[in-house]
Amino acid sequence: MSTLFFERPALLRRVGQFLILVAATFPFARTASAADTVLLNVSYDVTRELFKDINPAFIADWKKNTGETLTINQSHGGSSKQARSVADGLEASVVTMNQANDIDLLADRGLLAADWAKKFPNGAAPFYSTMVYLVRKGNPKQIKGWDDLAKPGIKVIVPNPKTSGNGRYTYLAAWGSVLKKGGTEAQARELVTKLFKNVPILDTGGRAATTTFTQRAIGDVLVTFENEVQLVRKEFGDDFDVVYPDVSILAESPVAVVDKVVDKRGIRKQATAYLQFLYSPQGQEIAARHYLRPRLDAVTKKYQASFKPIALFSVDELFGGWKQAQKKHFDDGGEFDRIYVSK
Repeated sequence: MSTLFFERPALLRRVGQFLILVAATFPFARTASAADTVLLNVSYDVTRELFKDINPAFIADWKKNTGETLTINQSHGGSSKQARSVADGLEASVVTMNQANDIDLLADRGLLAADWAKKFPNGAAPFYSTMVYLVRKGNPKQIKGWDDLAKPGIKVIVPNPKTSGNGRYTYLAAWGSVLKKGGTEAQARELVTKLFKNVPILDTGGRAATTTFTQRAIGDVLVTFENEVQLVRKEFGDDFDVVYPDVSILAESPVAVVDKVVDKRGIRKQATAYLQFLYSPQGQEIAARHYLRPRLDAVTKKYQASFKPIALFSVDELFGGWKQAQKKHFDDGGEFDRIYVSK
């Protein structure tokens, strides 16, 4: 026993010398696992399924082209809540949001370039959607347009515009539907006020609102992104119908590299390639299969049966851009606060 005790240090020294020799001779042997790169994509609520398909496709493509192994982690929640988490320290490599305003917040905090929207095509929005309705099978309340959502007795499920891009798009779609038809600001305010009086629950994000409507069976109509209602309809087709209003809002999905994080971690190349992949034919195909409207004409044509034609207006067109819309409608003390307090 004493012999073993005294010989162990010598044995450990010899083992250590051997490992040092191996490491010096084959330096790659000690860095193989460290070479794996990890990206964090901080995204909004209803893109979980999309990135479950996008991520392995990109990882395989990157591995084939570079030999590098990537890991991509996801974080999901209400768009504005996610943006605030990144602003408060969540180290996102990239953000994939559903409105430009949330990425502008990060630019204002110095986390990424002020001209982030010029870094990728189409204003850094690789695909887009719009707001439509999911109703109970047969549409028993005969809901067809934005005016119907303001009628007495209609229960509307929509997430909170203060925390969710989904909620803001719904609010602006309803408001803009009045302006687009020649109505006044006062008439638009009246419609939106009545609509939110019909909202029994304000969930914090779009996926929570979908759960409220589909699984908790609350409400007559869910207003959400086209891709979300189509996926629900695909899964529970016998229980729900999709209704398209005659006019709705252009809901773009902007993306950005978080400069401060990727430069600190030395992963700018990988993060940039990841977002560029969203514009590739393969990335656009995956988006289209998830009912997000693609940018590539060839993919749009291939999937045209999935996307019903609808008149769309933009936030820039009717609200002067996201910063102006945010200040007027969603900042503390803005139109939404006055509308919802009056409920």
